[in-house]
Amino acid sequence: MTGTPEISLTPSAAARVAAIAQRQDKPAILRLAVDGGGCAGFQYRFALAEAVEADDIAASRDGVTLVVDPVSLDLLRGSAVDYVESLGGASFQVVNPNAASGCGCGTSFSI
Repeated sequence: MTGTPEISLTPSAAARVAAIAQRQDKPAILRLAVDGGGCAGFQYRFALAEAVEADDIAASRDGVTLVVDPVSLDLLRGSAVDYVESLGGASFQVVNPNAASGCGCGTSFSI
């Protein structure tokens, strides 16, 4: 693939997904979706997936696959999923170039 990847996973996010998947004895596949709602209009939803669906857009790093459905991709194109640990806690975060604004929780955004 040339140019900007449609979605990507940082090394720290890949390592965290691999650890969670191993602990839960599931495949290392992280599904990212966008739902309506949240404090800013849309919210991110993360879940481990059992398999990559035929219409999913996928990105891989270090043996971990990030998948996004085609509808969510319209709002996520060019995004990167990161895993951040800080004094306030640890969480997956989406660096989304399409989001015009977000909210303090870090899981909700608007376009």
